[in-house]
Amino acid sequence: MEALPVKVGLIGCGNISDIYLKNARKLDAIEVVTCADLVRQRAAAKATEHGLPRACAVDELLADPQVAIVLNLTTPDAHAEIALVALEAGKSIYNEKPLAIQLEDGRRILETARSKKLRVGCAPDTFLGGAWQTARKLIDEGAIGVPVAATAFMTCHGHENWHPDPEFLYQAGGGPMFDMGPYYLTALVNLLGPVRRVTGAASITFPERTITSEPKRGRKIKVEVPTHVAGVLEFVGGAVGTIITSFDVWHANLPFIEVYGATGSLSLPDPNCFGGTVRLRAADDDAWREVPLAFAQVENERGLGVADMAAALGTRQQHRASGELALHVLEIMHAFHDAAHEGCHVELKTACDRPALLPRGFAFGQPAD
Repeated sequence: MEALPVKVGLIGCGNISDIYLKNARKLDAIEVVTCADLVRQRAAAKATEHGLPRACAVDELLADPQVAIVLNLTTPDAHAEIALVALEAGKSIYNEKPLAIQLEDGRRILETARSKKLRVGCAPDTFLGGAWQTARKLIDEGAIGVPVAATAFMTCHGHENWHPDPEFLYQAGGGPMFDMGPYYLTALVNLLGPVRRVTGAASITFPERTITSEPKRGRKIKVEVPTHVAGVLEFVGGAVGTIITSFDVWHANLPFIEVYGATGSLSLPDPNCFGGTVRLRAADDDAWREVPLAFAQVENERGLGVADMAAALGTRQQHRASGELALHVLEIMHAFHDAAHEGCHVELKTACDRPALLPRGFAFGQPAD
């Protein structure tokens, strides 16, 4: 078993890196020892801000013998490239979502890792949060009977009003399905298991966007990917899911995720968050009731999946935010786009196991058993 804490090198010092670096200090299983970025000054600033021993170039990080896991927080177009060079350098890899842009690149990442006996992990790890683990526990215990259906909705009007570099969100690997879909689909697979077939419809409502955030206010973005995607999922277990992800909606009054069973229903919070309110209503109940969360991790605790993977190194234990789960989600997202383009159902070729439920009493600073 790998000695804890496992040394981690972070590549990609953009917006999301701050929360990972902050949370890493709370996790017993990992220690971030260096960071790198194409902009060397950005890496140096992050290292200073978060008290890392040093910043370095990407090739230096990959050559560092103490680094066992590379935490890849680059933009989606670089996820596959960085993952593959890290694996070739003998490092396990944990990618920000999505695993890759192209499905074949995702497969190549997993095949390379298997051939080198290394690990692949991938965000999101929000499904390890207290709300989602509680919901999973309720379903496993039969609180709503056999699940028969689910709905999921992510609607907004895009991110160009707040994101400092929003262009990538409207290019290949972006759009509402690839940007936000991983949270919703990972949550659904965790709750209901893998998907066997999907269909969908998609559109680009606004072919050009104007950035209103700083520092690029006024710049135009040419939209290259669908910005409204509606899909239907048929789960291996028999449930049928409906999902909408959209950057074209100004206002809506929709739930985030609901799961409907033979004897009751669950209403669940934003899957981009670890916590939130879980509500249950059995068939004979007069009203919804809030269910106390059975797990403690409810803040923005990104990095939990990295720690879980680190704790599993050198064991037969499967880490929860796995490459197999991320590849399955990646195929589902592509399948929605393909089905919309071709006007058909798409049978999925990948599969994955439902991730194991976290142990009761699990705390943020502990590796998961």
